[in-house]
Amino acid sequence: MTSEVVYLGDLRTEATHLKSGNQIFTDAPTDNRGKGEAFSPTDLVATSLGSCILTIMGIKAMDKNIDMVGAKASIKKVMTSNPRRISKIEVVLQMPDKKYSEAEKNILEKAAHHCPVARSLSDDLEEMIEIIWPH
Repeated sequence: MTSEVVYLGDLRTEATHLKSGNQIFTDAPTDNRGKGEAFSPTDLVATSLGSCILTIMGIKAMDKNIDMVGAKASIKKVMTSNPRRISKIEVVLQMPDKKYSEAEKNILEKAAHHCPVARSLSDDLEEMIEIIWPH
């Protein structure tokens, strides 16, 4: 088992990562009868994509001795209806103000497109990944 999720009422859940005990709360979004006081489940899907991309890039960066500490992903989730689902996730990666060679950029860009979360999402979901490099 990876996690346990408990329904707390009022469209809120509490998820516990069993190995660490870390917890995440979710709320239904305000446009779906929720309070919107925490990540929604679909927010977590979109956020997981950004986190996964940075993690896979980080693994490659460790292997190649590339410093990318401070890289940041900004995520935008777009919902559609009939059926209600995520139709698009935009991930904008802002790389820290460090010098990257063209070879390092290519290594990290390739890694960004090989994340297991992305491979697990529907082919119908549009993904946009943009990497902003320092000048």
